[in-house]
Amino acid sequence: MTTVRLNDDIDIKLAMLIELEKTTKSEIIKKAISEYYESHYQERTPYEIGEELFGKYGAEEDLSQTYKTRLTDKLHGKHSH
Repeated sequence: MTTVRLNDDIDIKLAMLIELEKTTKSEIIKKAISEYYESHYQERTPYEIGEELFGKYGAEEDLSQTYKTRLTDKLHGKHSH
């Protein structure tokens, strides 16, 4: 058994979460500790760390395979006058 002392601000936020999620203080605190642990102390590979950022800005999937063709097309378009 663990006792936690909360300041008024945190206690109000906890009460709101209890009402919104229709659960208990214990369940919310357990979930918060689990999520904190997962985000701060789990060993992750570099890929896992950056996974949510990969492809975020709309790069085309085949760009590494078609770069020569794209470059040639751009050069021909630029110097075809």
